[in-house]
Amino acid sequence: MKESYIDILNIRRMAFEAVAKIAYENRPISDIALEVYNILPGEEAKYRENIFRERAVMGERLRMCIGLDARTAANTEAITEGLDAMDYDRRIYNPPLVSVIKVACEACPENKVTVTDQCHACIGHPCVNVCPKNAVTYTAKGAIIDQDKCIKCGKCVSACPYNAINHQKRPCAESCGVKAISSDELGRADINEDKCVACGRCIITCPFGAISDKSEIYQLIKSLQSDRKVYAIVAPSFVGQFGVNVSPEQIREAIKQLGFEDVIEVGLGADLTTMNEAHEFLEQVPTGKIPFMGTSCCFSWKSMVRKQFPDINDKISESSTPMIYSGKQMKKRDPDCEVVFIGPCISKKLEALEDEVAEVIDFVITYEELLGMFLAKGIEPSEIEVDEEMMDASETGRFYAVSGGVAEAVKRRIGEIDPDVKVNIENAEGLDNCVKLARMAKLGRMDGKLIEGMACMGGCVGGPGTIVAETKTGKAVKKFAAESIYKSPAENEHIPEEDRPDDSKLKNN
Repeated sequence: MKESYIDILNIRRMAFEAVAKIAYENRPISDIALEVYNILPGEEAKYRENIFRERAVMGERLRMCIGLDARTAANTEAITEGLDAMDYDRRIYNPPLVSVIKVACEACPENKVTVTDQCHACIGHPCVNVCPKNAVTYTAKGAIIDQDKCIKCGKCVSACPYNAINHQKRPCAESCGVKAISSDELGRADINEDKCVACGRCIITCPFGAISDKSEIYQLIKSLQSDRKVYAIVAPSFVGQFGVNVSPEQIREAIKQLGFEDVIEVGLGADLTTMNEAHEFLEQVPTGKIPFMGTSCCFSWKSMVRKQFPDINDKISESSTPMIYSGKQMKKRDPDCEVVFIGPCISKKLEALEDEVAEVIDFVITYEELLGMFLAKGIEPSEIEVDEEMMDASETGRFYAVSGGVAEAVKRRIGEIDPDVKVNIENAEGLDNCVKLARMAKLGRMDGKLIEGMACMGGCVGGPGTIVAETKTGKAVKKFAAESIYKSPAENEHIPEEDRPDDSKLKNN
């Protein structure tokens, strides 16, 4: 889906690059207003019906790249309104994270069944016969649907032998697994923040690029320009994001050239998550303290359970996520440093706002935003020469990026601690499937199991902040995982002994 929407991806990247250039070149933040015209020059529109609307949309997109809220067309202030307050070298934005750029929204029909010009006015007219509400009428020129009677059941769509009936649904709302998108008074998409878990699926499915998330790359670059040491921690899905021939080591060096002190794999934190969740499972599930245990890695999955299934929230692992464990390790090594999580995920930006997490994670950006920074600095990872091998994480820690990888890592670790314990796994990818999994767990049908929820299809490799399709990066992740010298998280020499759980009393508990 992402790669087929290349024009929208290019628009987003141009916005990230423009903001990054302003920051790196130490230009006034108000130059955002000029960048609208640099990105969209001339008098002719390229993407929309006129250049004025294009520029209005780009202006709001650039404001969100600085960390500000998107405004409506009713706003009378200049595009530079509020920018001075964002000219800072620390995290500064607040929820909502994901918003509809109202001036970009086309107010797509929410749910409508229509007969197309492919109707052959056939004698059989099965569309009429299957309609439970008599909403379809047969005429000599073709079928007609009475929208007042139609209940959008889709039976006529399935029955038509010519595929001449179309069931049109709003792409953003259809993709939302928690049904957080409805319409405002003008028919435009509207996000219910009480339901939204910031999975970002709506961002990558909107054909008009009308939904976006806030960024903090401007503030991050200002931090990189300060005298503080800033470290990057990269999620396991980073391999393959900048080309199949670009090595993980080249990506690491490219990130360092942006001004980072060093780059560490979040797979290191994943190894700690694996060990702690395995310990927690053995302590809780076989002993009957809890009926099942859910993994804690995906923040959108955890947020969905917290909001929609509070009854089972205490069954989700209390272990920290790989991002948090990695941040803690970096702060332990250098208490005065700043830590930046770079990954595929938008919801990690919300996770980093939580009090406990904010102490160890200072900024969160996606691979898309990282690419914008590379472009602004003229850095081409494929041209960088490296010789030092990257080896921070185990095979299973690196495999966290793929759906099922978290649960499999925990299962394998449980087997290392106590081979007599048999672990059954149930996993779901995609937020709608995660909802189904949580519902089954609430009904008691997951008892005894280790369940894993991943909001993105394919796992983290399918996240909204990725650059390359998950089918390509999934292979790169598996290859990189196999290259680790640590086959178990317990073998990882980078994890201090005092940070490991004591599993000695768990066997045959």
